[in-house]
Amino acid sequence: MGASRDPNYGATNIARKPNYDFERRERDRIKQAESAKKAQAKSDKRAAEQALAASDPSGGSDVG
Repeated sequence: MGASRDPNYGATNIARKPNYDFERRERDRIKQAESAKKAQAKSDKRAAEQALAASDPSGGSDVG
């Protein structure tokens, strides 16, 4: 009776067949999504800085 409560009951411990193409596509997809997210954040930050500089009457730069 104890074996029927085991969530892995009946499961076999055999190695799965690797699917290299799929795994590579998934890694590339995730990497591309992260890259796009960083690029979007960079673009948003740049736009915010430009808006702040445009509204600053002193010229926007505190350099010497």
